[in-house]
Amino acid sequence: MPHDSPILYLIRHGEKPPKEADGDDSPGLATQGIERAQGLVQVFGRSSPYDIGYIIAQKPKSDNRQTRPFLTVQPLAESLQPYNVPFNYLIDRDHVDKVADAVHDYIKGKGEFVGEGNVLICWEHETLEKIAKALGVEDVPDYPGKRFDIIWTIKAPYKKIDSITSENVPGLDDHSENPS
Repeated sequence: MPHDSPILYLIRHGEKPPKEADGDDSPGLATQGIERAQGLVQVFGRSSPYDIGYIIAQKPKSDNRQTRPFLTVQPLAESLQPYNVPFNYLIDRDHVDKVADAVHDYIKGKGEFVGEGNVLICWEHETLEKIAKALGVEDVPDYPGKRFDIIWTIKAPYKKIDSITSENVPGLDDHSENPS
């Protein structure tokens, strides 16, 4: 069934563990990132006002790299599986046009991933900026590099970020600072 105007929510993956001794990023999520992933079940889950009907996350690499976006929304996707919410984790990190295509296909009710409700996209923060542009957003701000709790809300006609808010995961995002 086609969707006239689902709301798009763009979020960054959960917190990273400390770098390895050689300076490379450690794989997976830090303890806080795991807590965030579990907290997102409450934030975006079935009883939330977000009405998530489709989840898209960056494709994890087979060598255990680039897994954070997938790991961040996996508990949420599992919690929504009984409600037939599709979880697309087939798009490589830099293929932002494919993310836009997947969203447009969902809106039109065609393709492999169909459902009802809004769209949650979880990715690496610098690529989120490129995804927003590929979706049609003009004047995309920089995603704050030190924040893991920001939600960019984009409403039809998908030309601007309509709001920038915090996920407000209990125990992690209990701050009063401006999220932008």
